[in-house]
Amino acid sequence: MKILVCISHVPDTTSKINFTDGDTKFDTNGVQYVINPNDEFGLTRAMWFKEKQGASVDVVNVGGAETEPTLRKALAIGADSAIRVNTSATDGYAVAKQLAKVVNDGGYDLVIAGRESIDYNGAMVPGMLAAMINANFVTNCISLEVDGTNAKAVREIDGGKETVSTSLPLVIGGQKGLVEESDLRIPNMRGIMMARKKPLTVVEPTDANAETKAVSFEKPAPKGAVKLVDADNIDELVNLLHNEAKVI
Repeated sequence: MKILVCISHVPDTTSKINFTDGDTKFDTNGVQYVINPNDEFGLTRAMWFKEKQGASVDVVNVGGAETEPTLRKALAIGADSAIRVNTSATDGYAVAKQLAKVVNDGGYDLVIAGRESIDYNGAMVPGMLAAMINANFVTNCISLEVDGTNAKAVREIDGGKETVSTSLPLVIGGQKGLVEESDLRIPNMRGIMMARKKPLTVVEPTDANAETKAVSFEKPAPKGAVKLVDADNIDELVNLLHNEAKVI
């Protein structure tokens, strides 16, 4: 089984976020980047298939040279090789088009993507990719088993879980639960050294027009001042909740 894991290069959630050029561009100064958490769950599951079923695992990213350290980390975790599509990831449709060409050229059986990236939160690329390559698709995936060309997946739904049976080729949108957080792997020194020798192939992008464009960004409004109310002043508390907070 050939597995391709899609890796997004995203800001660490502890980074301070700012914008430049009139709030139209993301300010990368001082920002640390990591593997998108939903993708890391998927990569860890792919490592299980590699170790238990002998699958081969490649990772792919759509982005510039600045994303290569993130790909190298994925290699250090255990992926066999990496592919970087040499274009900026600014539009979900265009990214899906680039990934579709990689999948078709590589003949992959299973594509594991994160349900969404934590920077743009679009949650659109895996589904569009599946449509473009005519593959089955399961999103919000929290469990995956593969037996030959048959697969069984569990997906999170509103208020519960749904178990589905499907077949390869398959694209999944994974999330927390696909593996446990305790199963996530921190690259050791041996893995880091081996990653330096593993192939990282840069391919030029295929023609794909961006269908959307970010016009501007806006940070959440700062939190308002806190008002303290004496525990025995119930009337004042009700008044504030009703007339100011407007929650009752």
